[in-house]
Amino acid sequence: MRQAKLGQPVTRRLGDLLVAEGLINEEQLAKALAEQRGSTEKLGTILLKLNFVQEEQLIGFLSRQYGIPSITLSRLDIDPEVLKLVPDAIAKKYEVLPIKKSGSTLTLAMADPTNVFALDDVAFMTNLQVTPVVASQAAIRKAIERNYDAQSDAVTDVMTALSAEVGNVEVVEDDTPSKVDVFELKESADEAPVVKLVNMVLVDAIRKGASDIHWEPYEKVFRIRFRIDGVLHEMLAPPKRLEPAIISRLKIMSNLDIAERRMPQDGRIKLRYNTREIDFRVSILPTIFGEKAVLRILDKDALNLDLTQLGFDPWSLEKFGHAIKQPYGMVLITGPTGSGKTTTLYSAIHTINSPEHNIMTAEDPVEYNLKGVNQVQVDEGVGRTFAAALRSFLRQDPDVILVGETRDLETAQISIRAALTGHLVFSTLHTNDCPSTVARLVDMGIPPFLIASALQLILAQRLGRKVCKDCKEPYEADEESLVPYGHVPTGLGKTQFYKGKGCQVCNFTGMKGRIALYEVMPVSQELRDAILKAAPTTELREIAQAQGMKTLRQSGLSKVIDGTTTVDEVLRVTMS
Repeated sequence: MRQAKLGQPVTRRLGDLLVAEGLINEEQLAKALAEQRGSTEKLGTILLKLNFVQEEQLIGFLSRQYGIPSITLSRLDIDPEVLKLVPDAIAKKYEVLPIKKSGSTLTLAMADPTNVFALDDVAFMTNLQVTPVVASQAAIRKAIERNYDAQSDAVTDVMTALSAEVGNVEVVEDDTPSKVDVFELKESADEAPVVKLVNMVLVDAIRKGASDIHWEPYEKVFRIRFRIDGVLHEMLAPPKRLEPAIISRLKIMSNLDIAERRMPQDGRIKLRYNTREIDFRVSILPTIFGEKAVLRILDKDALNLDLTQLGFDPWSLEKFGHAIKQPYGMVLITGPTGSGKTTTLYSAIHTINSPEHNIMTAEDPVEYNLKGVNQVQVDEGVGRTFAAALRSFLRQDPDVILVGETRDLETAQISIRAALTGHLVFSTLHTNDCPSTVARLVDMGIPPFLIASALQLILAQRLGRKVCKDCKEPYEADEESLVPYGHVPTGLGKTQFYKGKGCQVCNFTGMKGRIALYEVMPVSQELRDAILKAAPTTELREIAQAQGMKTLRQSGLSKVIDGTTTVDEVLRVTMS
């Protein structure tokens, strides 16, 4: 069968077309062509590695030029039966990927839709009419690795490369007996290949510096993703038939009920990996295609409790350091889930921890054990709520109280009363920035006069990825180019920014590790007066900025100038 006809043929070179379109300039094209010499990489892949174009821009451009649709492979679940139509050797040879079969038509993702040899070969071996769609070379390579390399029926084949490096992995048993009612499920979960596969994934996540592991069931596939530096990456797709055994294995390790498949469950795994002990917080959630498990990795060895190393600028560090050493008042830390609030809170507690202080915390869950700190695990099932724990704390002669999260009016009221009666109170809240935190407290029902009296400081934060140290390279830039994004010029003029070229260490992303962006708002007398008058958020922001507060965006842009991160990364995690 012959392949489907393409749109208008591309007669000019890709680089010239991209320059004509204004997506890159002549200098960038020359640099990319020099980089391409001696390699088998396509020009588009080189441009992506050098961060001269975004993948969406490149794919959209190729789609217009070839006159065929584009596709985003990272969001696609491919039926294993469709993958069998094109052997992995052919897929790797031509860098193509079968997407779906509809009747006598096969949709094929290609980096180069003009490759008639690839189209003819696939059409001949499948006896189907081939319809090409365009995707980037890098995306196709990742998708081939993810889909083909993970389809081996024998799980031991999947992990051969890593089995020698897994080392000594041992689950540290909890005293709590696990309830096992489904004998067949337990037997399959205890089989050596499943045990080895789960151990391999856990160890691989630790070695790669992942913060979360997602085990996700879909209709025809089962995939495993790691969150590395705040971004999810697909790592493995074990056979769908192994999904119940893998999830059951995770439940057994975390002492959960493997017979319960209709209700969410939460547990914990303590893993001894060589000489390190690492905790995993486990959450099991029933979905329409099976149970999804998410493991949050709590690596005590990776916890940095040094305030000076977290990313504060000198002004913010001075104000925050001053606030946490006050004898009473409230310090609020705000930001979405996974923005590093726990690390900042623990760092603050670590800084002021001494034999003279009675420090008590109510957390859900207790993520890390802090020496010399009385930590309480909240359990709403037995009535041990944040509010109940706080009431008990006040009868325990505390100096410093940490409330893991202010979720309701009752908790907020008790926290503020504690701050007004001689206690230093730390807590977290889910708001977008510092000034809007006041509006959130008022919305919860706290009177403005109590907020004004109790608050010492509000800190908002986000986590952004850092430029990879192993492949970072400078490029000429001007401080003025950051002004449209909200930067306040300092007269620096021409300078050097940095970006990652992409290497094996950073998985060719150019980014490795994370840095916190901080917005610190000390509550001055002028701000207290404005809060008392129920001033709008915009007025509070103006007052705070006039007194030296940098917004999250400005904090991020200053780190671009320092060479720590990139403009694109700051725009990804902050709002203007």
